[in-house]
Amino acid sequence: MADSANIARHLPLMAARQPDHPAVKVPRGRTGDGRIDYLTLSFTQLDAEVDTWAAHLVRQGVRRGDRVLVMVRQGLPLIAAAFALFKLGAVPVIIDPGMGRKNFLECVARSRPRVLLGILLAQLMSRVFRTAFQSVEVRVWVSGSPTARLSSGAQPSALSPQLVSSEAADLAAILFTSGSTGAPKGVCYEHGMFDAQVRLVRDTYGITPGEVDLPMLPIFALFNPALGMTTIVPEIDPSRPATVDPAKIVQAIQQEGVTNSFGSPTLWRKISRHCLEKNLPLPTLRRVLMAGAPVPPALFADMQKILPNGTAHSPYGASESLPVASISAAEVLGSPGEDVPAPSTVVAFGTWPLALGTSAATAAGHGTCVGRPVAEIEVQIIALSDGPVPSLKLTRILPAGEIGEIIVRGPVVTKAYDQLPGATALAKISDERALTLKAKSTGTGLWHRMGDAGYLDAQGRLWFCGRKAERVETPFGSFFTEQVEPIFSAHPAVRRSALIGLGAPGQLRPAIVIEAEDPKTVASAAQRRQLARELRALAAQHVQAERIRHVFFHPAFPVDVRHNAKIHRLALARWAAGQTPLDLTDAAPEKKA
Repeated sequence: MADSANIARHLPLMAARQPDHPAVKVPRGRTGDGRIDYLTLSFTQLDAEVDTWAAHLVRQGVRRGDRVLVMVRQGLPLIAAAFALFKLGAVPVIIDPGMGRKNFLECVARSRPRVLLGILLAQLMSRVFRTAFQSVEVRVWVSGSPTARLSSGAQPSALSPQLVSSEAADLAAILFTSGSTGAPKGVCYEHGMFDAQVRLVRDTYGITPGEVDLPMLPIFALFNPALGMTTIVPEIDPSRPATVDPAKIVQAIQQEGVTNSFGSPTLWRKISRHCLEKNLPLPTLRRVLMAGAPVPPALFADMQKILPNGTAHSPYGASESLPVASISAAEVLGSPGEDVPAPSTVVAFGTWPLALGTSAATAAGHGTCVGRPVAEIEVQIIALSDGPVPSLKLTRILPAGEIGEIIVRGPVVTKAYDQLPGATALAKISDERALTLKAKSTGTGLWHRMGDAGYLDAQGRLWFCGRKAERVETPFGSFFTEQVEPIFSAHPAVRRSALIGLGAPGQLRPAIVIEAEDPKTVASAAQRRQLARELRALAAQHVQAERIRHVFFHPAFPVDVRHNAKIHRLALARWAAGQTPLDLTDAAPEKKA
């Protein structure tokens, strides 16, 4: 249907455009010579597989508008099931199982799926935790194999259900946030929003049909049939991404000529180190997208060493709005030989010179630049507030260089959380000036509050200063994670640092928690005191860090499961409340905070 906004329409279009081109490759072992053995489906075959899935789901009782909880393996089952559900006008509900059992079950109960499409473990779970799954009326069993196929022929069946005609505003899917700074929430995606995402990702990064993608977050594989890219399913456990074997990822990239890949900074840090140690460049990669947490400038530098023909990028966005902005390695690293202001030099926010690259500004406590807004996306900065802002008229839009809350609008901005009107009211702002009929249909009349603090600079670039919920409000001002942590993380012995607050709300004392690069370097009290003295010397050079007096050492930061990169700073603050810090002023122990 040419006039349908249904995102599933892209697959048969690509099957007609490049019928024999590989659409998906799923690893199933090794050949005798050590190469990865893949199950390979062309676009025509994947289209046939989706049609077979759609026919099977209809026979099992799946109807248009049904909410379908999808609990299948990454790879062919996830891609085929999602597109079959889109085709039928059903609504896939996708919840990250790594968020923990309690959160997962709460999300299931709140989303009220009528259908459970799942592997054996999912079906057993639904029987054990009956209360959470009480809305389920139809259970569709799925093989636990990531290479399992329902179809046998190469051609779509003439008896398969027809593509449902969907409006742009029709609900397409419910995808849950990671819950890194709060309870996970179901984000309501419309077909028009998916369409806009495909368009903006394609145009922002110059992606063309025929490219080869290795997505290290399973949900991103769903964009590829619409983009005409081959999906190489990575050998990675999506529930434990940090355990990935970088050698397997590198082998897949080299063997299959991968041109595009998405992954968290944590994953690419591991992969880039492996490549640098083994002297393994990745010449086929045209672009690497790193997201899920701020990307350290040092990682951008390492990535460029292994990408002789490509560029690393960091898209900025959230589950509720993606993409918002983007920055490349060249913008971060700047031009070699440029004179950078000394660390102690105070450069006003919003005035950092364009030619210097943003990495020096990040090291000086200016935050992390996430680039310019992508086409069709508008960004504003409003005064910080923790309460609802019903209308844009009820807040103050801040000038360039002033830190506030980042708000965005555009065709990829979602309108609501599922079954959470209170959370929706906190996250959305209406703009009466933009509420034309066209704006209502595209979602551009509604602003989304990113929950992030930041500012726009004089060149129109967006700078991220940290999560709003993780700012530390003290009697002498606000402290933001991305203005403090890079200063401490610049020390070679520090793997990660985390800003936290000690004490009562409104009277917090800023403190820093350190995760060492090598635990052996902070094994003794003397070693910790020595590192604390060195960190104090670093902090003294920066106005954003010089007031921090307390340091803690933590063996391994708690992080999100999805990207394995977002630090759970609020959990660290609770942990620190029961620990004894070192005082940075003299690096001697002080009384318990």
